[in-house]
This record gives sequence, structure tokens and C-alpha cells, in this order.
Amino acid sequence: MLKLGNALKRLFGISLINESFWEDLEDTLIEGDVGPKTASELVTATKKICQSKGIADGNQAKEIFKSELYKIFASTKPVYYNNDAKLSVILLLGVNGVGKTTSAAKLAYWYNKQFPDRSIIFAAGDTFRAAAIEQLSIHSKKLGLRIIAQQHGADPGAVIFDALQAAQSSGNHLVIADTAGRMHTKQNLIKELSKIEKIISNETSSIIKYLVVDATTGANALHQAETFHEAIHIDSLILTKFDSSAKGGILITIAKELNLIPAFIGTGEKYEDLQKFSVEDYIRKLLDE
Repeated sequence: MLKLGNALKRLFGISLINESFWEDLEDTLIEGDVGPKTASELVTATKKICQSKGIADGNQAKEIFKSELYKIFASTKPVYYNNDAKLSVILLLGVNGVGKTTSAAKLAYWYNKQFPDRSIIFAAGDTFRAAAIEQLSIHSKKLGLRIIAQQHGADPGAVIFDALQAAQSSGNHLVIADTAGRMHTKQNLIKELSKIEKIISNETSSIIKYLVVDATTGANALHQAETFHEAIHIDSLILTKFDSSAKGGILITIAKELNLIPAFIGTGEKYEDLQKFSVEDYIRKLLDE
């Protein structure tokens, strides 16, 4: 299968579009992980404008399609750490295996570069997975940052509370908290996350909730975003393993249906392989321009 970017470039490269063009465009978007509902609405809107303006050229149709994409992303903005706050918390959420713990380390590296005068502390809130605590401890040593952790199976809320107390007593400005990704039911997830959010809000009003999503998981990414967004209102996404020209279409669906876009995208394993999300760059790569 062609990469989404290559397929769209080839599709819009034709000189005269016909009815089958619109069917092919919708199929291409769905194959590139755009949800069927979003793909249909996007194609319908583009087709309607093209027909009203008498556009039958592929390149001109691409410009209309591009403007429709911008409309989807224009309704929301990513959320970032406000360094004016005395104490802030970044809460990392997501299912197991999406890269939450690694993203915590990358975020710490990124924010440390941006705000070298603001000190950071880790909270090892994923107490269900012993490897997560060990992994975050290794990152903390490599980055020279303090970590607050307890034993495997400890209460995540207690870990985050301890981290907040430690940050306040030591004058730390930003707590980056990892959380568990395994909850047996949605009710358990809502209960656990609501408890953690309450603990944080008792200490500071500056909290950012990032959902970490694996970009390669397609429709599962949308389902995860829906579940977590319902449980605890998500502020922005962190997309790992990201390549918009391959199958990055799920991002369009999440933006359209949940009004959520990434704050950051992860493109590799190194600490520096985390960058701020750019709508312009995303759409340019999506269309292979």
C-alpha cells in the first residue's frame, strides 16, 4: 500500500477530476487511518466547494481540500506549560505500551531546554508496572533530575501527593507525573484519574493533562482518546511513532470528533526526538508537498 502522502499526491496530480476521483479520495483517506465518518464529511465538503466553483483540476481541488483540513484544526489549540505558575503538573495518561514513560523523559528534556531556570521533578505514578518505575528512575539519573517513587503496587495518588509536597518544599516548579495505563473497567479509570486530579488541584490549579497515543494504532487511538477524554478532560495529545506521510490520518479524526490536537510529536527514541506539533508542517507532509 502506498503511503498516505504519496497516494494523495498521485490522486491530486490528475488534470481532470470526475466522480470516481471523489470515491478514490475517500477510500485513500480511510486507508490512511482517517475515520470513515470524518473522511466522508471532508470529501463531501471539498466536492461541494469544487462543484460550486466549477473546479475540475486536481491541483485546484487539493487547495480546497487543504483549506478544509485547516478548518478542522483551527477550532482548537495545543496546551503548553505556563512557566508563570509557582508550581505546575503535567499528567501523562494513556494505555500501556504507547510510550508514556519515555515521553515523560523527553518532555523533561524539552522543557529543561526551554526553561533552564525552572526545576523539574518526576513522579513515578505508574505503580502497577515495576518496569515503569525502574525505567523512569534510569531517565531521571541520565537527565540529572529528582524522582519521587514508591514500591510496586503503591497508591498512585500517594506517589503524586508526595511528589507535590517534595516539589513545594524544595522549590521545584514542574512535576511531570507518569500514570498507569491498565484499568479493568472505564469506571475504575474514571475513579482513579478523578482521585489523582483532585489531589493535584488541592495543591495547584496549573495542571496539564496530556494523552500519549501511538500514531500507528489507527482506530484504536481514537477509541483511547474518547475513553480518556470522557474520564478526565484531556488538554492535548502527545503522538509517538509519528509519520504523517505514512498513516497519520487518525489525527484528522481526533481533531474533528474530539477537538483535540497534539502539543508534541515523537519521531524517534532519543530525548531530542520530541517536537512541538505544527499544523502547517503536518498538512504539508500529509499532502507530500
